[in-house]
Amino acid sequence: MSKKLREADALMSVKGISLNALSAGIYKKKRLDLALLQCHKGSVVSAVFTKNVFCAAPVIISRNHLATISPQYLLINAGNANAGTGKAGLENALSTAKYLADYTGCVKEEVLLFSTGVIGEDLPIDRIKSAIPDLVDGLDKDKWDIVAQAILTTDTRIKGISKRVLINDKEVTITGIVKGSGMIRPDMATMLAFIATDASVEKSLLNNMLSYAVNRSFNRIIVDGDTSTNDACVLLCTGKSGIERVRDGNSEEYRLLANTVTDICIYLAKEIVRDGEGATKFVTLEINGGNTEKECIVVAESIAMSPLVKTALFASDPNWGRILAAIGRSGLRNLDINLVDIYINDLCIVYKGEKSEQYTEEQGSEIFKNDDIFIKINLNRGNNNTTIWTCDLSYDYVKINAEYRT
Repeated sequence: MSKKLREADALMSVKGISLNALSAGIYKKKRLDLALLQCHKGSVVSAVFTKNVFCAAPVIISRNHLATISPQYLLINAGNANAGTGKAGLENALSTAKYLADYTGCVKEEVLLFSTGVIGEDLPIDRIKSAIPDLVDGLDKDKWDIVAQAILTTDTRIKGISKRVLINDKEVTITGIVKGSGMIRPDMATMLAFIATDASVEKSLLNNMLSYAVNRSFNRIIVDGDTSTNDACVLLCTGKSGIERVRDGNSEEYRLLANTVTDICIYLAKEIVRDGEGATKFVTLEINGGNTEKECIVVAESIAMSPLVKTALFASDPNWGRILAAIGRSGLRNLDINLVDIYINDLCIVYKGEKSEQYTEEQGSEIFKNDDIFIKINLNRGNNNTTIWTCDLSYDYVKINAEYRT
């Protein structure tokens, strides 16, 4: 676990949002494992989901429901992914949505479902249904922290943040929580993220806002290179702050909200990496000088997903040849290696494709002992850039995942 892990900031209530969490017995060991989020009727909701073709039953259902009507409830369970469960998994998930809808007086399409945990096991619907009355009856605006706790799997702690901004002399609150630690790479990582604001935003603009934020945060992190079956990121907008609905994507109000949502997503994404399974190092990879942003992303991912680079980072070994090799095998067409520069922090390791005359092994060793490491690659073939955040690969990563189901 990284020494730089931070406790979640105090999580502020959001007008129009109520929450609750409890133990439904989904885990063998008693712990919070079922959560509910209720949003004010008339809220605007946007979401993005995993790109894994083997997506879980709750992902399929939530996509369909969100395309039909704006939801009132988000039902979230940990300990069981309800993925790889076929027709029975879909029926089980729909059964919980209908039970919640009947209890609360809404229609099942107004319920979105989210699951995280072990793949291939049947959802314990009787336990979930038995817990729903207490879950609903205990809804409260100040329970963000226990919901953040209930959605965790291999995470070591909750991850959340709140911000307030002033729009037209009215205070707007934005609160976000996330779970995620392993099975993390772009295409939504293995994570569930829930972000809520009492602002009012047109649906199409909210979709744009979330897409922009996710592409610069959750789609820019790598722990191990795997993509889950269950990932989702939801942005809810209750409209309860009293500001007029934002309808202009070029307005100052939109830019302020979009930038704040993006900042929150970047913070939460970085916290996932810092809490990467067994991680001891937090690494920022900055790739500059690509012909396109995609080129920069390809190079960054090649480095961030290299087991040899990641194990060298864990060992605090400045084996920069592994970084060089990862760039070379990334697949860039017509890469001129004589233009490539590599830096760790401010130290030049490689200059114009070969070891810098300034570099010494002693300097590199000292930098690689740090918990936070900055690696900069200059391709010097264009004007585009990108940043990806990653971590090392430790003994504990293997242990955690080898023992995940035991």
